[in-house]
Amino acid sequence: MPDRREFLKTGLIGAAAVAASSRLELGAQAPAPVPAFELEEFTLAELGAGLASGRFTSQQLVQAYSQRIADIDRQGPTLRAVLEMNPDAMALALKADEERKAGGALRPLHGIPVLVKDNVATADRMSTSAGSLALADARSPKDSFVAAQLRRAGAILLGKTNLSEWANLRSTHSSSGWSGRGGQTRCPYALDRSPSGSSSGSGAAVSASECPVAIGSETDGSIVSPACANGLVGIKPTVGLVGRTGIVPISHTQDTAGPMARTVADAAVLLSAIAGADPDDAAARGSAGKTQDYVQALDPGGLKGARLGVVRKYAGESRAVDALFDDALQVLRGAGAEIVDPVEIGGLGQFEAQELMVLLYEFKAGLDAYFRWFGPSSPLKSLADAIEFNERHAEREMPYFGQELFQQAQEKGPLSTPEYLKALSQCRRQSREEGIDGASRKHRLDALICPTGTAAWPIDLVNGDGGYLSSSTLAAVAGYPHVTLPMGYVFGLPVGISFFGRAWAEATLIRLAYAFEQRTRFRKAPKFLPTAEVK
Repeated sequence: MPDRREFLKTGLIGAAAVAASSRLELGAQAPAPVPAFELEEFTLAELGAGLASGRFTSQQLVQAYSQRIADIDRQGPTLRAVLEMNPDAMALALKADEERKAGGALRPLHGIPVLVKDNVATADRMSTSAGSLALADARSPKDSFVAAQLRRAGAILLGKTNLSEWANLRSTHSSSGWSGRGGQTRCPYALDRSPSGSSSGSGAAVSASECPVAIGSETDGSIVSPACANGLVGIKPTVGLVGRTGIVPISHTQDTAGPMARTVADAAVLLSAIAGADPDDAAARGSAGKTQDYVQALDPGGLKGARLGVVRKYAGESRAVDALFDDALQVLRGAGAEIVDPVEIGGLGQFEAQELMVLLYEFKAGLDAYFRWFGPSSPLKSLADAIEFNERHAEREMPYFGQELFQQAQEKGPLSTPEYLKALSQCRRQSREEGIDGASRKHRLDALICPTGTAAWPIDLVNGDGGYLSSSTLAAVAGYPHVTLPMGYVFGLPVGISFFGRAWAEATLIRLAYAFEQRTRFRKAPKFLPTAEVK
């Protein structure tokens, strides 16, 4: 790889928007060589310094990342991480360069290209489809709250990333990272492995240096799980810290957008940019006074004196992952943390059925509300319309799995239904009072810790996802923050360690994660191998 500080001299041709096939050819053959990339693993700080010094311009950054996407997303490894490129990205970069030359006040992400998950509405010439062919031409007349925050921070929206279609709430047998519009996204560490989901494209794209950072979204696991599988830092914020208006929803009690990055520092910068009170989101109105500059939480000594509780129920599925986690505990102790092991959470594993019940009710109501927000130009008006579209286009939309969850959601009644209210009450009680809040009070904890999940599993379009342990549910159902970052590798596949805690504890979790990262620095760039390094 060329010197990371070397000026990007070559003029690179921007990638055009590309259409994706819904079929995937998987094989054991070696992938095509990946061209060297001058900006591989560059951090936001390095990009900002390069822009400030004149080593490169925002236009050159857009050209370089666009060419990277052209080289590895539809050629070579064919990651299929990026669904659509922004045709106006170069014009936005030119404007950013002119503003920099004029010497005006610069914003935190001034002129930096960012990718966003394709369930985040953007008021431009890109579609917002949630991966569905039904919304392939749905161009939003207005920005989502997150898109507006990114623009306000100076970011250039480079494109939209692929995702598990409808954020993985269409079928009980879905393959994470597959959508009718985008096909199957691959894990850049082993191309026959799943990138996890549902923020599959955001995870794979950031890991492969197709962009410096990206926006993901999570209902349960959709940020932290693909971050784990792709060797990234992922932050699932407290529900309400980041406004959700204009994001294709699943659940108003669990949905949130969040950053995906290669370093804790970059994730902190991105979270600071998108957090804020959203007047059109009831949950986000409560974030007033809760947001801060999360970069200020970055402290290499941040583990000293911290009390961390080990959730052993989220271990035990993989001896290799458990061994890495035990090594991580030694690192934490060596950094001055006090480990409480184990911490028992009585209701863990007992409310998954109730969670699904809540999601099905809220999905139907939320999706209909999203289409109303989108306005009269929305190709769909209701969940029933989406179901009907899939039935009419089953060959392209349902070649591998169906829409069982769609159909179950369509059968649900209003949010005043006693069945829904009872399930929601149980979820909140067991995840909060009897879960994170209760354990944190009892043991005086700064955070709970555990493995984020097992290593990426083989892509299986016949049977769908299976055999994957994830620790996301407790924090997801509670609506509380969760941070993951790399803690090592199993046969060359990254796995993560999770820090999660009480509401609005993002700064604490970032401090702990950053201190762990600075002591370990496990992040390694992927090699785009055809399969895992099993020996």
